[in-house]
Amino acid sequence: MSNLTSARSSRFPPALLALTIGAFGIGTTEFVIMGLLQQVAADLGVSLSAAGLLISGYALGVFVGAPVLTLASARLPRKAVLVGLMLIFTVGNVACALAPDYTSLMVARVLTSLAHGTFFGVGAVVATSLVPAERRASAISLMFAGLTVATLLGVPAGAWLGLQLGWRATFWAVAAIGVLATSAVAVWVPAAAGAATPVSWRQEVAVLQRGQVLLALAITVVGYAGVFAVFAYIQPLLLQVTGFAQSTVSPVLLVFGVGMIVGNLLGGRLADRRPTAALLGSLAALVVVLGALGCVLHSKAAMVTFVGLLGVAAFATVAPLQLRVLEHARGAG
Repeated sequence: MSNLTSARSSRFPPALLALTIGAFGIGTTEFVIMGLLQQVAADLGVSLSAAGLLISGYALGVFVGAPVLTLASARLPRKAVLVGLMLIFTVGNVACALAPDYTSLMVARVLTSLAHGTFFGVGAVVATSLVPAERRASAISLMFAGLTVATLLGVPAGAWLGLQLGWRATFWAVAAIGVLATSAVAVWVPAAAGAATPVSWRQEVAVLQRGQVLLALAITVVGYAGVFAVFAYIQPLLLQVTGFAQSTVSPVLLVFGVGMIVGNLLGGRLADRRPTAALLGSLAALVVVLGALGCVLHSKAAMVTFVGLLGVAAFATVAPLQLRVLEHARGAG
């Protein structure tokens, strides 16, 4: 029995755990800066709005890195690609920890983010190759559980560590997670997992002309623009508008993380059965939740509820969206 066949016979293959660890590290480094904005701004002598651009810089790196690295690595073994991406991630976080000034930190954040989009894209392909067809959405949601657990545990822990030892200590800790994830992928992911089909760059680019793929990408961009327009500045909102104390920000972020886990697992379960209904329902819920922000900003209890529901609605879309892209992008890589 091959390693890949053996993995498929297991409900939770170790390779899925390796992908989950990688997703946990990436999710932590993406979101943890939101809980460190004030410390970073004070230490580097920049404004809070300038520190907030570190979030935008990361997003820019994801936007550029995802298509470029995906196309460049299309003919390479998926396992080798994943290992390489986690090495980029680890080096980038070390550079963040060592950054002497704001510009260096921005460059390091962009470097780190280059691995983000391609990791989740390639990881989703590998994850679905490890399980039977009827569990593909659940496999995707399990991988993305690392991202949600990062928000539940990694981000609050990173924010706490930053308060205790300085924000640089947080990035050192995330780099250590990167080392662990790289090792796990190298050891547990079967060499044949998600084997790439030889295709040309033209075939890869042609996928982006498919209407359903473009629709899924547009939904992702518009939907998550709304989510992160709010969540990028969640710390200042909680402190300066709602009136929370600094010590209570981490517990509120925990609520968001719990919501993400619930939404991610719920979305995966529903998408295995009725993917289109799961996607439409989660998007409708996201619109309702985001629309309620103005009504809850000045109530602590309502704001905590909002943060939790935002996590549920936002991440219930993950598995159905990923599955939709994979189904309509067949024939490339």
